[in-house]
Amino acid sequence: MKRQMKKLSKQTYPSLRMRRLRNNSGIRKLISETKLTVDNLVQPIFVTEGKNKAEKISSLPGIYRYSEDNLLREVKKLKSLGIIAVALFPNISKNNKSESANEAFNNDGLIQRCIRKIKDKFPDFIVISDVALDPYTSHGQDGIIDSTGYIINDVTNDVLLKQALSHAEAGSDIVAPSDMMDGRIKIIRKGLEKENFYNTKILSYSAKYASSYYGPFRDAVGSISALGKADKKTYQMDFSNKSEAIREVDLDLREGADLVMVKPALAYLDIISLIKETFKIPVFAYHVSGEYLMIKSAAKNKSIDEKLIVIETLTCIKRSGASSIITYYAKEVAQWLNLSLIHI
Repeated sequence: MKRQMKKLSKQTYPSLRMRRLRNNSGIRKLISETKLTVDNLVQPIFVTEGKNKAEKISSLPGIYRYSEDNLLREVKKLKSLGIIAVALFPNISKNNKSESANEAFNNDGLIQRCIRKIKDKFPDFIVISDVALDPYTSHGQDGIIDSTGYIINDVTNDVLLKQALSHAEAGSDIVAPSDMMDGRIKIIRKGLEKENFYNTKILSYSAKYASSYYGPFRDAVGSISALGKADKKTYQMDFSNKSEAIREVDLDLREGADLVMVKPALAYLDIISLIKETFKIPVFAYHVSGEYLMIKSAAKNKSIDEKLIVIETLTCIKRSGASSIITYYAKEVAQWLNLSLIHI
């Protein structure tokens, strides 16, 4: 800090007037340090079984669950807006859920089919696929449990590897383990290398906190009712901890992660900044369902200007060090930016 202070100008008022560089929009744009673009945004998409479906999600206004045929139409729309990537999440029937989560690595499963269809139709479009078991388990946890309900780490890792390989085989550009099991990055990286998936990227949810912001998402993937009153605190991080995030990221990078994620985003800007400054790597941030819903709810009550709040929020996430932001607002923001509906 002292070294930084020595570099600061010794000029003072009135020779130095900070407001000179704020007095019109052109000057402000010329010297803006952080610019939010469509390239920074990833749209999460929920997929479901069936045909010609676009199911509204009551807990996520404006967001839908798409069947495979409508998924391609939605990706086409996103692509036309300049969005270059989606993150896929499944909502499968209860009949396909089990304690062993076998459907997670079904080569002809819902996610695997969706990946193939997107890549066949839009080869250059980036597909990020979630590697986690909670949409597939009958109990709603992210792993295989023992008789007490505790997640069995290493057994879970074996299933996660099968899941990741099935995604890579289907054509996923980036597999994204969001489960927070110890050692899963090392196992998945070794498995990908063994099967010659050298260019499949791993986006590790390295700093995923046990947060109360996830409720609408769990409703969207259909795991909230199965989870009941249980929580995920034995594997997701304590929200009061900071140094633990550094240890998690360090381990994942050494095990073979290409990219890392901080989730949630807005209440964890300090974590994003710390990771970026420490490791100098691309950092993804997940602007999660609860954060999205809070803005939507306030906007519905006309308490805020939705567009300005969203742009401010996402810009601040980027300013903190995020290279890319997964956000349910991606499509809307792309529309606003393309139509010049935002004036900052």
